[in-house]
Amino acid sequence: MAKPFQLPLMPRRAVWSVSDLTARIRDLLAGEFTDVFVEGEVSNAHAAQSGHLYFTLKDNHAQVRCVCFRTQLARLKFRPEDGLHVTVRGSISVYESRGQYQFYVEHVEPVGLGALQLAFEQLKKRLDAEGLFDPGRKKPLPVLPQCVGLITSPRGAAVRDIVRILQRRFPNLHIVLYPVRVQGEGAASEVVQAIRYFDRKQLADVLILARGGGSLEDLWVFNEELVARAIVACTIPIIAGIGHETDFTIADFAADMRASTPSVAAEMVVRTRQEFDGQLCDLREKIAQLLRYRMLQASHKLRELDLHRAARRLEDALRRRRQHTDELCARLSGALRGRLEALERRFEAAVLRLATVDFRARLRAAAVRLDQRTAALGVRVSRTLTEKGQRLEKLLVQLEERSPLRVLERGYAICYDAAGRVVHSADQVAFGDRIRVRLARGRFSAEVKEREVPERETGER
Repeated sequence: MAKPFQLPLMPRRAVWSVSDLTARIRDLLAGEFTDVFVEGEVSNAHAAQSGHLYFTLKDNHAQVRCVCFRTQLARLKFRPEDGLHVTVRGSISVYESRGQYQFYVEHVEPVGLGALQLAFEQLKKRLDAEGLFDPGRKKPLPVLPQCVGLITSPRGAAVRDIVRILQRRFPNLHIVLYPVRVQGEGAASEVVQAIRYFDRKQLADVLILARGGGSLEDLWVFNEELVARAIVACTIPIIAGIGHETDFTIADFAADMRASTPSVAAEMVVRTRQEFDGQLCDLREKIAQLLRYRMLQASHKLRELDLHRAARRLEDALRRRRQHTDELCARLSGALRGRLEALERRFEAAVLRLATVDFRARLRAAAVRLDQRTAALGVRVSRTLTEKGQRLEKLLVQLEERSPLRVLERGYAICYDAAGRVVHSADQVAFGDRIRVRLARGRFSAEVKEREVPERETGER
């Protein structure tokens, strides 16, 4: 017989778990918003101990939580701060632990001001607050350096201009060139390595950090924080001659002297030979005049002292003091010479004693004694472990013999009442009570049908 046709009147209800619902929403958002650009204002920016940056991107009507992981943050030229108007690029997903959606940032661009210019302003402000640009920290340039260290590209026009000016001004000046890249990936590390090399070797009296003109991107090597800190840490004075007169970099502020161009930097290092010669002539004339004046004063004073007896007595006293000083110097020289000879004899005796000691034989004897003691210790440890193992086996045998299970295996049983107490006497249970019986192998329950109480326990005779 065919069943009558029935329409489903009750809709089927699907129940989702919170995890399944959140995962479904996450998949929908991740599939729909994979590469999104969002513009807004940064607020509540804070960095975690892991290095990730968390902030809120908002406008006048809404806001969204954002996270920029450490790897993406390291590739940014500037650091997002509260109040900045930026455009972020990334994807949207759900943070399942809190059940909220958030924006995963992969790149950030400031709105209006360029990223490099913003990074420049941020770094300059931070380093200035640390005191790296303090004029009191900067070192003076040497008057006449014997060696100039040059840190620049060997193929640029700046190096040719600097060398030409230095040789024209002072032909016998020694120049040491450390070739580096002044543009591109890894150039900042090469500049830092060059500065540290000169500082470690102390090869030059002054350093010139130079590069020709270019855009902000081309000069960005000299805006890196590690370059600025290397300049400040260097003990040799550094002149920064980077770009044109209108170009300013972080290295210009950190250096001990800033030159508008590389050529000006070369002119600041040494003056011309003619300037030095003229200054020397002026100094020579001034010294000659001063000496003539001092000699004239001394001659007048000497004539006055010769006329006075006290001057003669003073001269005699000075002669005696000079003679006494010579005697003390001779005695001190003899004492030092004797002390040095005694120390040399002690040193030679110690060398002879050391030569008679055979350290290799002592080491071989010590190695033999160590092997013997190691073997003896191994025997003692093996004997002790054997004795302990035998004692353990005896204790295990005794424990098994005294085990209550051995008694049960001989036919005995343990009886428990309903409360789980061991029944020692028949008067502990009544008719109809449920008891449990433990055997050597297994358990069973029973009901008390009859009991027999010994006469000595009931008082009957």
